Amino acid sequence: MSTEAAAPASPATLRKVVLASMIGTTIEWYDFFLYGSASVLVFNKLFFPKSDAHVGTMLALSTYALGFVARPLGGLVFGHFGDRIGRKQLLMLSLVMMGGSTMLIGLLPTFAQAGLFAPLLLLLLRLVQGFAVGGEWGGAVLMVTEYGEAKRRGFWAGWPQAGVPAGNLLAAAVLAIMSAVQSNADFLAWGWRVPFLLSAVLVAVGYWVRTTLAESPLFQQALDDAGAPPRAPVMDAIRERPGGIAIGAGLRVAENITFYVVTTFGLTYIIDHAHLTRGTALNAMLIGTAVEVVMIPIFAALSDKIGRRPLYVLGAAGIAVWGFAFFRLIDTGQMPLIVLAVVGGLICHGLMYAPQAAFIAELFPTRMRYSGASLAYQGTSIFAGSLAPIIAVFLLDRYKSWVPIAIYLAIAGAISVFSALKARETKGLSFAEIDAIR
Repeated sequence: MSTEAAAPASPATLRKVVLASMIGTTIEWYDFFLYGSASVLVFNKLFFPKSDAHVGTMLALSTYALGFVARPLGGLVFGHFGDRIGRKQLLMLSLVMMGGSTMLIGLLPTFAQAGLFAPLLLLLLRLVQGFAVGGEWGGAVLMVTEYGEAKRRGFWAGWPQAGVPAGNLLAAAVLAIMSAVQSNADFLAWGWRVPFLLSAVLVAVGYWVRTTLAESPLFQQALDDAGAPPRAPVMDAIRERPGGIAIGAGLRVAENITFYVVTTFGLTYIIDHAHLTRGTALNAMLIGTAVEVVMIPIFAALSDKIGRRPLYVLGAAGIAVWGFAFFRLIDTGQMPLIVLAVVGGLICHGLMYAPQAAFIAELFPTRMRYSGASLAYQGTSIFAGSLAPIIAVFLLDRYKSWVPIAIYLAIAGAISVFSALKARETKGLSFAEIDAIR
């Protein structure tokens, strides 16, 4: 199948595709991360108020984790139809589903107003969020990788990746502003709702931008060559590329656990364990995430020069060591050192996350790329990203020490180092060459 037969996109078209993918990804992950921050700042108090501090936080994080459980299902469904009918339509649908569910969270009654009905509705909307974001990553990344040229694929694919910490940055910034201008009572009474309702405006902008995109030329070329869409691309990926799925999932372990331990658990550790203010925690996350947003495109461009594997190994090995410094720095209670802790953790994450989009996309041929990449990417979310903050809270509560959490990060780092070393280096290969690999 000659999937490289499609004419390369013009620079202007490629920039538009990158912009649309990054804006949409930023908005969707703003919605997703907003829930994570609210879990440790708001939901543990308003939706699970009868629990003690640690139990309430764990219950709130459990509803947060269920969003990750829904992500593989979203990846399966969106991947199947994305490989059959195209990338663009599925991207539009995921954006609307994500924005709608986030806005409705901002309208929910609290436990005091509706009893058990409130956390049940919260859980339902979180599942919709997870399902939608499960389909977002594969579509956004593939639109960029399939438009871009092989020699700079890592760089262009890095921009949607930068949209993920950008979404977290936006969520943390809005929460920090609301927290700074309101008393704690007002923030808990109504201020927390504003960032969720703001999602409606952001989604309208993202939807308009994405309507300007044309379908992926490589997908269209592959469909024309085959004469008909694949009947079961998900099953094709499982049957023909099980190694690619396993390697992609292994790559995700350290990256996923790192991000959610540093950002989500990091908030509760700074506030509840180090006994610092909510503003201190949010500002540290703002600075660290801003640094990562800047560094991801730089690391992504570097992956086109030295390869995907060296960067990934450096990031995974780095977090295995940095975990032991992360908590020591926070325990000092000094803002510059807390910022250093977060920045260091997110730099390790960025070294893995920047080349990840191209790395995983290059594991699969065009006819099953959406399905295969989504399976590899989202499957890990169930036991890595979803459980990471819960496991961290449990370990801290059980052992009264951060050391077991640092060991947990080190084990995750070792798994991803092994996976990166097992993966073939694919920088610079055309998709025609990748499609021909068996």
